[in-house]
Amino acid sequence: MAQINNYILVCGGTGCRASHSAEIIDALKNALEAAGLAEQVQVIRTGCFGFCEQGPIVKIVPDNTFYVSVKPEDSEEIVREHILKGRKVERLLFVAPDTGKHVSDSKHMEFYKPQIRIALRNCGFIDPENIDEYIARDGYAALGKALEMQPDQVIREIIDSGLRGRGGGGFPTGLKWKITREVQAEQKYVVCNADEGDPGAFMDRSILEGDPHSVIEAMAVNGYCTGASKGLIYIRAEYPLAIERLRTAIAQAREYGLLGERILGTDFSFDIEIRYGAGAFVCGEETALIHSMEGRRGEPTVKPPFPSESGYKGYPTNVNNVETYANIPPIILRGAKWFASIGTERSKGTKVFALAGKVNNVGLIEVPMGTTLREVIFNIGGGIKNGKKFKAVQTGGPSGGCLTEKHLDIPIDYDNLLASGSMMGSGGMIVMDEDDCMVSVAKFYLEFTVDESCGKCTPCRIGNKRLLEILERITRGQGTEEDIDELENLAHVIKDSSLCALGQTAPNPVLSTLENFREEYLAHVRDKWCPAHRCRDLMSYVIDPRVCKGCSLCSRMCPANAISGVLKQPYAIDQAHCIKCGTCLEKCKFGAICIK
Repeated sequence: MAQINNYILVCGGTGCRASHSAEIIDALKNALEAAGLAEQVQVIRTGCFGFCEQGPIVKIVPDNTFYVSVKPEDSEEIVREHILKGRKVERLLFVAPDTGKHVSDSKHMEFYKPQIRIALRNCGFIDPENIDEYIARDGYAALGKALEMQPDQVIREIIDSGLRGRGGGGFPTGLKWKITREVQAEQKYVVCNADEGDPGAFMDRSILEGDPHSVIEAMAVNGYCTGASKGLIYIRAEYPLAIERLRTAIAQAREYGLLGERILGTDFSFDIEIRYGAGAFVCGEETALIHSMEGRRGEPTVKPPFPSESGYKGYPTNVNNVETYANIPPIILRGAKWFASIGTERSKGTKVFALAGKVNNVGLIEVPMGTTLREVIFNIGGGIKNGKKFKAVQTGGPSGGCLTEKHLDIPIDYDNLLASGSMMGSGGMIVMDEDDCMVSVAKFYLEFTVDESCGKCTPCRIGNKRLLEILERITRGQGTEEDIDELENLAHVIKDSSLCALGQTAPNPVLSTLENFREEYLAHVRDKWCPAHRCRDLMSYVIDPRVCKGCSLCSRMCPANAISGVLKQPYAIDQAHCIKCGTCLEKCKFGAICIK
């Protein structure tokens, strides 16, 4: 068998697949075959590299050359120049925005430098559908080590590590395992919550697509510690790639004797099934999730009893999310002290964030707890797109709040974000610039939570609907200052009286924008004006007659026929017919059209 001299890693995550990375893999293999190198160079499809803004990503190993924005037609040049001649294809290298110079190695990119990848340790490094590659990177060694320990010893290690649930609540993981273990029952269940529904969030999906075995291994360790013999992964059906790779990984683990009866020759037996969700955001709440798996309506219930005492089919059930599980194997292998040395006093380890919005480097990142928002947005994220001014960042998805410039130097952890009026959530982080209207942002998130409410409790079902109606009036220019007071009072009532976390946190975007951007609300109700020019009912497109050349382009492009005039004379917009689509502003070559 020929010796393999190079590996070509190609991102096979959902984002890069949508940009034809599968075709890149085929093209690379064909080019290698044509060059007679198919036996010496191996092409490997991996999970997400994280640098989504620059995808598709192709990485050459062992020299770690990092190519970005690769197209299938670039494959032949990569093989000819890099593999055959040893010359980097410079036009495909990342260009650092601050220096304008090419950066060939990801280790020298500002996007990766501050990151510590624990949960994402294998994403972008292994073929997620090849169990041997996972084992080669210490895969299932943690399960083997755990089976040589007493369950209480393993749980103590998780408790001492300080790992808290990464699904949003932040409950101590080891304590949850301990509670489940101490409940006596003939049957127990281990559940993985993979129902990631936050707008702009793709952390759990990327882990399942890039490293499914890490979750399977951790669930098996959980089963051993808590006394459970059955595992259930609850994943939304619109994650087909993650589901496909999970199915493959489960089948491989069974084939290798790492799931099923008498695992690794011990008395411990454990197996996993996949259950599908229909995309209900409320099913991210553990009791609603359990009801959905039971075939019932996905509604939360009052706690106690907690699932650890009475969960799936009435049996003790331990529920953790994907990212939480992904941290378990490294903790067992490297020890609680190692993990606890990373992060802050009350928030240990790292956190994965889906960095999105008006930031240059959109992607998946993993940073130590305590990293500031400024470092995430301006160093890792590369700053705001198009040189715009930073305005706010929404953390925690629809349940979180909008933080401003005054919060940029606050260390990111569970307690600091809560104290600032937001929350960690599962890890969504959406950046906004000066062109975003914060009233509209609050309305957007409330539209989402109103639509996703299960309707079981009155404060959430009716209260949030009333909040949305007030916001709609304000953005239409029909609001009053009394509406702002009512908005604030009602938001507090909903937070204090809703049944589950969805209702309790739904007002957070409203309250945080009221706290930090009250002047924008006042502009909407007092002046009937949207400072960001986002609320259509509060804006008008007008033509400056001093600048207009009378070329008629705007009139010809207007879909509503709202612009009229005579050639070579200033044109005018009929406000009664204007639909405020912005086409005229976009098409005008002379800057004669503005927003008022």
